[in-house]
Amino acid sequence: MTHRSGFVSFVGRPNVGKSTLTNALVGEKVAITSSKPQTTRRAIRGIRTTDAGQLVIVDTPGVHRPRTLLGERLNDLVQATLGDVDVIGFCTPADERIGPGDRFIVEQLRDHPRARKVAIVTKTDKAGRGRVAEALLAVQALGEEVLGGWDEIVPVSALTARQLDELAATLIALLPEGPSLYGDDAVTEERDADRIAELVREAALAAAEEELPHSIAVTVEEIAPRPDGSMTDVYADIWVERDSQKGIVIGRGGQRLKAIGAEARPAIEALLGGRVYLSLHVKVAKDWQRDPKLLGRLGF
Repeated sequence: MTHRSGFVSFVGRPNVGKSTLTNALVGEKVAITSSKPQTTRRAIRGIRTTDAGQLVIVDTPGVHRPRTLLGERLNDLVQATLGDVDVIGFCTPADERIGPGDRFIVEQLRDHPRARKVAIVTKTDKAGRGRVAEALLAVQALGEEVLGGWDEIVPVSALTARQLDELAATLIALLPEGPSLYGDDAVTEERDADRIAELVREAALAAAEEELPHSIAVTVEEIAPRPDGSMTDVYADIWVERDSQKGIVIGRGGQRLKAIGAEARPAIEALLGGRVYLSLHVKVAKDWQRDPKLLGRLGF
């Protein structure tokens, strides 16, 4: 059997299920998810290995109309990623109509002629059979009009695992021949500190009020196992843009911050394989989404 390996990137509008699909294919949570748009802010690599080959999935931010310097950098990150991958998977949800945002993204795919292109209709569990068929026909027509056609079109549900194996096999078949790029047991190349920061941000997003999501960033200052091996101390900072937002994240009597810690801790303990003491502090970096120096300090 020919062994294949390479990189695939999922692209699409914010909140079309790219991160959920990445986690489902990897079989482990490597990318945080949220109902709030623009949750993904980095190119996160997840790895799926089968007998046929190894698929390295690069989950990217959703393409959107940027309103800040951060937004511009996230869109630039997507374009840079697409220039390096072997396969691009364009994701569109079965329960939504294709719109101008989808067309804009597909038109940009013409700038990456080297990559094979697959249309993935996500969230099929949320739509009836007739609606899924309509979505498949619509994305087929869009691909034929803009790209001259897709290499493949696959409907999938990450939540119910419907067509997941078929999608993985389809993507691997489009990769170049070659040996595995990572060990067979690898699921991601993300550092523990980065994964912990994302888990804290996911919990903060779940607790955040509507005006806050885009203003929240998280950095991990220290991960320190205790000498007696009883637990690991994790110190993380939650960054916001204004003093008023700091008070919102902390909550009355610190209750919201405690809730964020309680929500994030189990996932961090599962990641590190033991008990964790999680210390969270909220700090202000004024208008960090628009400040080049602050963006650099926060890892963007």
